[in-house]
Parts: sequence; structure tokens; C-alpha cells
Amino acid sequence: MCTMIVQQVDVDGSGRGREGWFKLGQANVSYDHPFNAPLDHALNIDFVNEAEGLGARVAVELSVEAARSLVDTILSVLDRAEEGGHLEGPTSSEWARRRDDKLTG
Repeated sequence: MCTMIVQQVDVDGSGRGREGWFKLGQANVSYDHPFNAPLDHALNIDFVNEAEGLGARVAVELSVEAARSLVDTILSVLDRAEEGGHLEGPTSSEWARRRDDKLTG
């Protein structure tokens, strides 16, 4: 059965598709049936730039374990960058404050 669980988030970065690198505009994140991964359900991420058409898309399908491990690893790397004074963006405490403001605002 389809879950129909999906959220969109604006992203800033680059992705590499069939025709080379492109600017990312958003990510569509869902938990539903994958197209290719041999799983009943997967965490699916489509990084896209809709303005550039279908060629500007990178799709990822992850098991629950892989998705959780990826989240932990991303946060760990960002924490290390922050501790080393290399982080170009909001600190973890600033990010938590923004997230809390969105949830309560």
C-alpha cells in the first residue's frame, strides 16, 4: 500500500545528472514504494531543478537503515566542520533555534 508521505525542501547546491552538473533547486523526500531498490518501501530523495527539466534530476532510494545512517553521518560531519571553525552557514544551535521557531511559529 502506498504511504503518500512526501515533503519538499528548498536546497542550494549542485547535482550531477545524465547531462552533467546542474544547480539544485529542491529535494522531494518521500517514504513510499521505490522504483528500483529491491524493497517494499524506501526513503526516496529526488534532487531536482524543475526549471531545467527532466535532465536536472538525481534520484536516490535508501533502506531505512541506510537513510538513518546517512542522516547521522551528515550531522557528524557538520559538527566536525563546526568544531574546526570551517562551517559556512548556521551553527547547530542557530539551526535548532530556526527549526524550533518554524515548529512553534
